[in-house]
Amino acid sequence: MKIDFKEEDLAKTLAKTKKKTLNITLVRLLVFFSLIPILVLSLTDYPVLFLILLLQLMLFVYLIVRFNHFKDAEIFLLELIKMDSERTLRAERKLHSFDPGNEFQSKSHPFAIDLDLFGEHSIFQLINHTCNNSGKKQLAEQMKKNIDADNAQVVKPAIDELAKDKKFLRSFEATGRAFIKEEKSKDKFYSWLKEPLKWKSFYFLPMFMGPILGLVLVFGVAAGLLPIAYLSFWILLGLVFLGFVFKPLADASKVFPSQGDIKTYRIWSDMLAEKDFSNSYLQEHNTIFKDKNNIPDGLKTLEQVSYLVDNRINMVYLIFNLLFWLDFGLFWKLKKWKSSYQNQLRELDQIFDEWQALVSLGSFSAEEKLTGEISWSEEELIAFSRLKHPLLRADIAVPNSLELSVQEQTVLLTGSNMSGKTTFMRTIGVNMVLANLGLRPFAENLLIGPFKLYTSMRNMDNLGESVSSFYAELARIKQVLSAAEKGEKVFFLMDEILKGTNTIDRIQGSEALIKQLAESGAKGIISTHDIELSGLENQLDYLKNYSFHSEISDNEIHFDYTLKKGPCPSFNAHKLMELMGIRFN
Repeated sequence: MKIDFKEEDLAKTLAKTKKKTLNITLVRLLVFFSLIPILVLSLTDYPVLFLILLLQLMLFVYLIVRFNHFKDAEIFLLELIKMDSERTLRAERKLHSFDPGNEFQSKSHPFAIDLDLFGEHSIFQLINHTCNNSGKKQLAEQMKKNIDADNAQVVKPAIDELAKDKKFLRSFEATGRAFIKEEKSKDKFYSWLKEPLKWKSFYFLPMFMGPILGLVLVFGVAAGLLPIAYLSFWILLGLVFLGFVFKPLADASKVFPSQGDIKTYRIWSDMLAEKDFSNSYLQEHNTIFKDKNNIPDGLKTLEQVSYLVDNRINMVYLIFNLLFWLDFGLFWKLKKWKSSYQNQLRELDQIFDEWQALVSLGSFSAEEKLTGEISWSEEELIAFSRLKHPLLRADIAVPNSLELSVQEQTVLLTGSNMSGKTTFMRTIGVNMVLANLGLRPFAENLLIGPFKLYTSMRNMDNLGESVSSFYAELARIKQVLSAAEKGEKVFFLMDEILKGTNTIDRIQGSEALIKQLAESGAKGIISTHDIELSGLENQLDYLKNYSFHSEISDNEIHFDYTLKKGPCPSFNAHKLMELMGIRFN
């Protein structure tokens, strides 16, 4: 199936397709109901009508094929239209209707929970354009990988090339969405592929004799040269012969993948076989569809054979089968297909999962119109200009800039409540994750050193595990320290550290932690409400103060969400409590 569509004419194309589907349905019904009187008359008074019956059956088969084609086109176009609506929702950051990928959350992961990679209103909901569970898992695993600059630099030009080919991206996604409905495990199918399909030499006799003698008998009866009893005997004889291949074909029918999966893989393979990518990474992932093994043809044959095997009890096939012993030809075609492709199909699942992830990243880049520059450095520094958070709408996200040189290891971030400290740190972390996926940042430019990313921001208690939020935070901090002490070049993001203890212990512990992180070589940002810690800038040349401010006027608190150098001069907790009804005497 190949549908040539124009974005501006989707509704019109769909209307025309539905009309064609309806017309074919009406003609098919007419042909079907005319089969009964023709069959009765051919068996009673007019044997010559057998020829008309055969022509009607052939026409009926053709109409089924055309109906399936237009029905597929209809489903495909409906998915394209639905994708347009989803694109608008993503642009408006209304993500509640999208799959949150909750199953990929992990409390022990270095950064996934803290950076909202998964869950409600998450990065996964923005990026995910996969079509089945294994593709979704592949994308999630890539999102959870820690920073790998070498791989990111290889993938980035591939994503850039894909992002320019919007029609390919949309066709690929719409195909999977249209036809992958109820996923069926392929484990039994792959086991079946390993087993020999026993073809006996004498099967060639009924394979050739069935169609030839069947036609002779049909024409002989139709011309009145042979009595109809000959045809009845032929059908009975056919039942005996067809019994030899009935079980292996029935066994194959039980293990075949779903028709939707096969159809999707076949269309995807055709699309990829036609593509000539200029990027070497994409070429490498596309090699299997262009080599001598001819995977597209193999999948096309599998689709045809599996459809016939699954529909052998269909009335039309049953009539042709009894007359011409078609099962032998079908069994031979299945055997030939199996011997040619049984060693090549298992890897297709993984290949198509990788393509689903690539298409997701390309689609995300195209939808967000990402143009920011990303650079990777061997030096331990990080810098960015006009960096924004992807989960905020473009028209309300406030950009910020920062530059941390090799000598500057720690940023102490202070600021009033709700001023933007946590969002700022998540903005940095999320953009590092996007860059690691091969995407451009939500910024004018982003420069990243050779870091591994670790965070300690959203630490929650767990009654089932008897874990307090303070203990959970200490466990996350230990994870960061352990990584740095093992020699990893760590970039950390820590939000309101040690908030679960008293002020004196918190300040003392925070100062000790800042020094220990620096001694281990880790670089990063720590936010705190303890303004007393800002004095460390005078003692530690590697620490710099930055802050977010707020202003209070007319009993309202105003934020500009803009990063400023130096410690925060004022806090707003007192005023917030007053506004919430707490009275201070």
